[in-house]
This record gives sequence, C-alpha cells and structure tokens, in this order.
Amino acid sequence: MRLNEYLADRLKEVFTEGKWVLGTNFKEQIIDLDWKQATQKIDDFNTIADLTFHIDYYIAGVANVLKGGALDIRDKYSFDCPPIESEQDWKDLVNKFCLDSEEFIELVKNMTEEKILSDFVDKKYGTFYRNFDAMIEHTYYHLGQIILIKKRIK
Repeated sequence: MRLNEYLADRLKEVFTEGKWVLGTNFKEQIIDLDWKQATQKIDDFNTIADLTFHIDYYIAGVANVLKGGALDIRDKYSFDCPPIESEQDWKDLVNKFCLDSEEFIELVKNMTEEKILSDFVDKKYGTFYRNFDAMIEHTYYHLGQIILIKKRIK
C-alpha cells in the first residue's frame, strides 16, 4: 500500500467511516445528536459542538495548506465555536465537518510520497506525515471525550 493511501485510510477510519479502532468514528458520533445535546454542558468539559468545531478547525486549516494556501490557523482560536442556537446551526457545523473531512481525505490521497515526507510549511512543524499522524491521534483523543460526554448526556 502506498503511503498516501495508507494515510487516507487512517483518516477515513477516524473521521468518517471506520469502526476498527473504537468501533465508531467522529461522524457517526455527532450525526445523531440534536443541537441541544451537542451544546449541553457537562461539568467543566467542552461541549460536543465545541469539540466538533475544534477538530474541523484543524482539518480546514491544514486543508488550506494542502491546496497551496497559508497556514492561517492558531491554537488560541481553535475553540472559538460560533454560538449554536438552533438545529440548523448544529446541522451546518456537522455538514461542514463532513465536507471538510471528505475533502481533506481526498487531498491527502492525491499527495505524492515525496510531498508527504517533506517539511510541513516550516521545518519546525516537522513533515506533512508527522502532522497527519498527529491529527489522527488528536481526533481520537477528542472522539473519546465525545463518547464519554454522550454517555453522560443520555
């Protein structure tokens, strides 16, 4: 298997299609929620809406780089989720996550191995590969949080 295909498969596993690692994926965990569940505050945890925005923030930001743009995202803004005040607001965020995830997976799938192993934006950030691997781990971390929050909500 080529490296781009391997990474695309790993991203699909955690974002949209997989069940092998956790028996679920990010999309599956958010798609069945209504806006009140997604915004329900449990103790001092982030809401599911906040976590969905957070993961999508990084997906969209790195996708912008893959399309030739600048790395414009900053960690300090990654939880600045706009207010979710209706079912439509929540559906819009879920849809954005789904579309951005699919686009990101396709962008990675179309990369050459040389590009994947090259420096990401700046040498201090490591390679594209390292960043994709970190995105996968980061998403699993927050997916685990969502699973626990859902158990508390329901």
